[in-house]
Amino acid sequence: MSQSISKLGIFTSGGDAPGMNAAIRAVVRSAIYYEKEIFGITRGYEGMIEGDFVKLGARSVGNIIQRGGTILKSARSETFRTKEGRAKAHENIIKHEIDALVAIGGDGTFTGLHKFYEEYGIPSICIPGTIDNDIPGTDFTIGFDTATNTAVEAIDRIRDTALSHNRLFFVEVMGRHSGYIALNSGVAGGAIGIVIPEENTTMDALFEKLDEGGRTNKKSTLIVVAEGSKLGNAMELARKVAERNDYFDIKVTILGHLQRGGPPTYFDRVLASKLGVAAVEGLLAGQKDCMVGVRNNAIVYNPFNDVMKGTGHEIDHELLRISRILSI
Repeated sequence: MSQSISKLGIFTSGGDAPGMNAAIRAVVRSAIYYEKEIFGITRGYEGMIEGDFVKLGARSVGNIIQRGGTILKSARSETFRTKEGRAKAHENIIKHEIDALVAIGGDGTFTGLHKFYEEYGIPSICIPGTIDNDIPGTDFTIGFDTATNTAVEAIDRIRDTALSHNRLFFVEVMGRHSGYIALNSGVAGGAIGIVIPEENTTMDALFEKLDEGGRTNKKSTLIVVAEGSKLGNAMELARKVAERNDYFDIKVTILGHLQRGGPPTYFDRVLASKLGVAAVEGLLAGQKDCMVGVRNNAIVYNPFNDVMKGTGHEIDHELLRISRILSI
């Protein structure tokens, strides 16, 4: 273990994700276990620039493992994108004698910390926290499991009313560039169709799927749409279907930020705990300028350059194939 690191800083940045608090707890308690001091930096890079640092202890992170959101708050910082902003952040890091940084967030967070490392050489590790599960180098990101479970619960409830009224529901889930939530919640919720950014679905194919359901006397029809689908969002798709056919009583449900909130699942709590401990132990073992992840149930450290050059997870095409078989 490295003796050159005596004080660590931790912050969350970008969109919040269920399980971030569990990761904060793991990082803080791991640092204290290894007899290191740790400071929380509130509001991400913005707080780093403005000097919002608070020393944390083991009791500071008590009773947070089950809470959604992030006790350290999160914010996007345009100022940190400037050299002057990063210089001010570095002044505050030096002022508090912080030797290493742990960040919890997504690709924007990683890009900022990598740039900061290049300019000032402060050892840093990122923990992937995003509901989209679209970060290369890890099988799962913190928050994905909870967000997908939230979507499935909503789909189950919507199906009840769809069956009662013989309606066509379009359910929109988060995923501007990633169809992970849509694909997994769609399969788990028994959707007749799943529309995701990674696939070039056509309206003709969607119409054929709906017509097929009509021919086989399908009692309810539910289509899950990722918000960033190339075919359009749920409102656009509903409008196009309504223009073609007035047979369907069409309803649209947009889940939105419901997917970000609520208590994290056991899976996200355990994942966050593993990655939090691994982040601290990695820094103390000499890891830096990297992201900690889990691949095939093993902890891995990915250089930032590899993470940022990647294109995210490739969608599970086998699961997509299975969804088509089961949607008849």
